[in-house]
Amino acid sequence: MRAVLDGIRLALRAIARNPLRASLTVLGILIGVAAVVIVTALAAGARQNIASSIQSIGSNFIIIFPQSNARSGAHGAHGTAVADAGADAGASSAVQAAQSAGGRLTDDDARAILRESTSVVAICPNLRTLVQVVYGDRNWNTNAVGTTLSYFKIRDWKTTRGALWDEHDEAVKSKVIVIGSSVATNLFGSEDPVGHTVRIGRYPYRVIGVLETKGEAPFGGDQDDVVLMPISSYRARVQHTPPGFAGVLMASASAPETTDRAVRQIDGILRQRHHIADGDEPDFEIHTQKEFAEMQESVTGILQWLLIGVAAVSLAVGGIGVMNIMLVSVTERTREIGIRMAIGAREADIRMQFLVEAVALAMLGGLAGALLGVGVIGALGTLLPWHMALSMQALGISIGVSAAIGIGFGFFPAHRAARLDPIEALRHE
Repeated sequence: MRAVLDGIRLALRAIARNPLRASLTVLGILIGVAAVVIVTALAAGARQNIASSIQSIGSNFIIIFPQSNARSGAHGAHGTAVADAGADAGASSAVQAAQSAGGRLTDDDARAILRESTSVVAICPNLRTLVQVVYGDRNWNTNAVGTTLSYFKIRDWKTTRGALWDEHDEAVKSKVIVIGSSVATNLFGSEDPVGHTVRIGRYPYRVIGVLETKGEAPFGGDQDDVVLMPISSYRARVQHTPPGFAGVLMASASAPETTDRAVRQIDGILRQRHHIADGDEPDFEIHTQKEFAEMQESVTGILQWLLIGVAAVSLAVGGIGVMNIMLVSVTERTREIGIRMAIGAREADIRMQFLVEAVALAMLGGLAGALLGVGVIGALGTLLPWHMALSMQALGISIGVSAAIGIGFGFFPAHRAARLDPIEALRHE
């Protein structure tokens, strides 16, 4: 222990004699540690942001797309629609994708799933297209969605002003709409939209509610840029479709634990209704919230490891810098080493002296990098739209890696110093 304390004292004294050289030596380690701390904090914050964004899609969300049995260009085109649908839990061009794919999901399919599945608590059709909404001298291009009241239960979406339509409105094809907060802001500004009339195509629609803000979807896109109306009104006035055509079906499982079972039940029910044997490719696709979460986790995980790899290269470069400077230090202090050996210092004492100095340099770089990383995280936290979570584990690992670099890259110079011949060292000028 005394040798270690003496080594620390001598190391700090040597570093203090050459502060500029010491600073330049640890620069690589400083950058590497700061990068690791910042990357892990960014990744943790991004994961939290993505998780909340995926959660905003709905409650135990399941979405079912029609798909052609044939492996053709239409099939590939529909795959793009799947990604679009995942972005805002609808299908931007879902009707066109369904028609081009040649498959059809119907209202009867939805009723059969709700009736026969024990794990599905709600299901709704979803038809969507782009429309221009006009109010006074203002207009706004947005997504019009035709659906049923179950949509709001599945999406766990409530109104902040006004109310939703009721079953009577669905039955009589009422010209009523509920709008997202982005549409409300762009069309009405600070004015309360509830009770006002807008025009979609040739028809006037009365705004009866404004939805709470959900924000950006997991795959991009504004979830609040939407106008919702009863599906009967949509079919009659916005986009004529075949009788009972549902576009895509959106469902909600009874609990997160029952989602997989709900998917199996939906698959079995639709195969039976569409006369598709087990083992044959179905004319539908089923996707869940869990899949979106796994996809995002995979992407963020890969990016995080790539950035950590870059930081590791920086740490390795910093370690090489420490080794080079320590070799120079051994050469400069050869006579000092000879004097210490002449008055009784052992090889282990000399080795410990230079090893502790290398570790001290690396640790100083690690601590400076950690402080820099914390500062950058604080600055980025005010600029980025999500909270950046500082990982104490990553902080501890980074500083520990710095110490390991000091030991690993400092051992060779320390060993070289310990193996010097005392007589030759004393003769060194």
